Amino acid sequence: MLLSRPARALVVALFVAVLGSLLPATAHAAGRAVQGGRLDWGIKSSFQRYVTGPIAHGSWNLTGGAATVGGSQFRFHSARGSYDPASGSFEAGFTGGVHFLGHRKADGTHELDLRISRPRVRIEGGRGTLYADMASKAKGTGRTTTTSQVPLASLDLSGIDMRGGGSPISLTNVPTTLTSQGARAFAGYYTAGTPLDPISLTVDVRTAAEPSASASPEPTATSSTATGSFRDAAVDWGVRRTFREYVTGSIAQGRWALSGGAQDGGALFRFPQGKGTYDPAAKTLDAAFAGSVRFTGTHLDLTLGAVEVKVTGGTGTLAADVTSGGKTERAVPLVTFAAADFAPKNGLAVLTEAPATLTEGGAKAFGGMYRAGTAMDPVSLAVAVDAKAQLPALPDLGSDAKPSASASSSAPSSASDSTAKTAASGESTGVGTYLALGAGVLLVAALAVRAVARRRRTAAAGSTDTDSNSSAGSST
Repeated sequence: MLLSRPARALVVALFVAVLGSLLPATAHAAGRAVQGGRLDWGIKSSFQRYVTGPIAHGSWNLTGGAATVGGSQFRFHSARGSYDPASGSFEAGFTGGVHFLGHRKADGTHELDLRISRPRVRIEGGRGTLYADMASKAKGTGRTTTTSQVPLASLDLSGIDMRGGGSPISLTNVPTTLTSQGARAFAGYYTAGTPLDPISLTVDVRTAAEPSASASPEPTATSSTATGSFRDAAVDWGVRRTFREYVTGSIAQGRWALSGGAQDGGALFRFPQGKGTYDPAAKTLDAAFAGSVRFTGTHLDLTLGAVEVKVTGGTGTLAADVTSGGKTERAVPLVTFAAADFAPKNGLAVLTEAPATLTEGGAKAFGGMYRAGTAMDPVSLAVAVDAKAQLPALPDLGSDAKPSASASSSAPSSASDSTAKTAASGESTGVGTYLALGAGVLLVAALAVRAVARRRRTAAAGSTDTDSNSSAGSST
């Protein structure tokens, strides 16, 4: 069917009107920010067992606020990146790292020395890659190599549609495979194509107009005008990772609860609202902090509260009121830590993950579970001496993924990714839907124009017959 010029113009006008009403929603959804969330990944569980087993006789430790979750996963935090719900492109970097050590030599160094930190997930055009900062000592030669953002693992996104997601976005048990670059950075312990542990992530997505949920609070009006005073302070301490795992594990079957303003950062507890005195010249601190943590479980009831920190002579001591068995001991010194460089910079004096050692009093507080001298979780300390200075942010773990997903994957490719999905609680309509709607309206418009044209031809034909008959009548 050939449409007349006015009819074609009408169709075009209708199509433009339809797209004009639909596409702004797509444009509004584009360019969203990822802010807040976590990535859970065991890297390779068999490698963890090898490191800590009878051959390597090694260990691993966490850095940058990373935590553990489940039996063998590491949790990286504070996702930052971008997401386009129209195309499904996604990129998010996470904070934290893990350091593996094994095969200790006589000189105290290790043949196996591997650091993996700052993982980043990028998804584009249906393909996904996990990047990470890598520092490793090559197997055999001992040569140390440090590389930033190595494409460490490829992601199997079979059955996963990243388009149309809202917030939060969640991926669960996505299979990963070691890349050739990752194999080199992994110090030669595995070859390219080796399956690694699956990843899971949950991140928050917001538009530019939405405020960040983890934005630091505005400074209070308090100032450090008095000699030796400070504006604010906080101390972060996770007690001991294996103790937390014991509390929530199959033996104690317990939990912990925070009160009095203490905050949970995943791998650490923050005791805020520090008050006391600080001498920047002498690098000394005497401060008390708010909040408490209570550990409960089978044959366990331990509360640490009224935390105090003293720093003098380059050494710090963390003390707390210890309540156990219905009795409370005041200001028990629990751990000591190195604090040599504790001078303020830009209005903030900071210690980051200072190694901590259990004291005799701490060993007694834990009921003899650990001996004095045992390495405990590191201590981080921040003192704001300037009204404009902000304390370091806690690890941002993001929101919990909602169980009702509005965008999900199709049939997975294998049992290992049977739970792989994209979870979106917000908008779930992609560009394809808009185009389908536009095409539908266009079809309706075309049919309407065709009907109009048909009526016009019928009317025109009727008019021609009448004129002919009139002429014939008059001629006779």
